Amino acid sequence: MKKILFPFLLILLLSNCTSQKNSEDFINTTSGRYLFNANEVLEIYFENAEMHAKWRGNNDIELLKVDDNSFYMKELNEKMIFVSNPKMHIELAPKTEHDGVLYHFEKMKKGEKTPDEYFKAQEYDKALVAFKDIQEKDSLNPNIRERDINRIGYNYIRNNEYDLAIEIFKINIALYPKSSNVYDSMAEAYLSKKDTLNAIEYYQQALAINPEKSNAKKAYLKLTAK
Repeated sequence: MKKILFPFLLILLLSNCTSQKNSEDFINTTSGRYLFNANEVLEIYFENAEMHAKWRGNNDIELLKVDDNSFYMKELNEKMIFVSNPKMHIELAPKTEHDGVLYHFEKMKKGEKTPDEYFKAQEYDKALVAFKDIQEKDSLNPNIRERDINRIGYNYIRNNEYDLAIEIFKINIALYPKSSNVYDSMAEAYLSKKDTLNAIEYYQQALAINPEKSNAKKAYLKLTAK
């Protein structure tokens, strides 16, 4: 507790000695959305020239100004440093807990969205490109786990949102084309939609990869026996 509390009290003391107002140029340069991780955004905005943030459902996080470029965010227990070169980004001030890792949050371009945001906006092609970009940069990124994307699809099926399930399974197939499970899941989405022709096609693809996949084999034989 002391390790967390002491830096906060020190930053609070420093911030009380610093005007919380920011210049118009700084406001224009730093306002915007930053990639907190590959599929999550930290948004910076200003009210009365004082910095605020939107993050994880909290739309009014006030940041304490430490100096002209540094701000403390209590919710993260981190000092955030705004760096303009080579292009605007946020860095977290080094500390023991970081274990030597430099945290770097890039500012997003105007109109740029995360993969989830593209998907929710029904921009499925752009969502796929964004997910593929994550995979190319880091194939082990938790935002593209096959089982997690699959889980999202089954949630759509449970809510009778079959077209959304099909779209998210299309992305999973593109990310993991050698997995029998992603084709089996797509088949179940089509089957739930009562589209037996497409269901059969995807069960066939699942079985072509893994002929011993029992649930796909059972469903396929039942559909083709009719």
